[in-house]
Amino acid sequence: MEAFLRALLPRLLPAGRTFEVHAFQGKADLLGKLEARLRAYAAWLPKDWRVVVVVDRDDDDCHELKQRLEEAADKAGLRSRSRAGARPWQLVNRIAIEELEAWYFGDWDAVRAAYPRVSPDVPKRQGLRDPDAIAGGTWEAFERIMQRHGYFKGGLAKIEAARAIGAQIEPERSRSGSFQAFHQALVEALV
Repeated sequence: MEAFLRALLPRLLPAGRTFEVHAFQGKADLLGKLEARLRAYAAWLPKDWRVVVVVDRDDDDCHELKQRLEEAADKAGLRSRSRAGARPWQLVNRIAIEELEAWYFGDWDAVRAAYPRVSPDVPKRQGLRDPDAIAGGTWEAFERIMQRHGYFKGGLAKIEAARAIGAQIEPERSRSGSFQAFHQALVEALV
């Protein structure tokens, strides 16, 4: 996710807007440290700054995971977008459903720009039409497709793919609802 965001965000943010990505050692590490990290942010966060928390759903229940993220923000004293109502928010929680690779399936043109040998018909295949509903492991499905087209024979190079595809993603093309929710939160954060 870090490599993807570092490739994507400079293209989406207006000139003069900055960002920083703070990566964790997986979801368990993020969830274990999130409240303390957010509490530290709450102590100094300027009013015009926003925190965006992004995590893969994996096999977790989406609503339970979102509730856990929201509770961490509440306990830290940060107002989340979900709970702000009409008031300004400081933090938004977003979940990549099921994994980051679903966002790749959501903008297959971006994948093809980075890896031109892949078939343009992949998103039309049964089981791949809804990027957020790909069963059996999104990254595994992505790896199999890429290997069939001559890429990543030794296994999916996740960071390389994240950089290459993140540099190509166009939000208006994405068919991933979870990517669209992430993008909409970014747009709102810039207001």
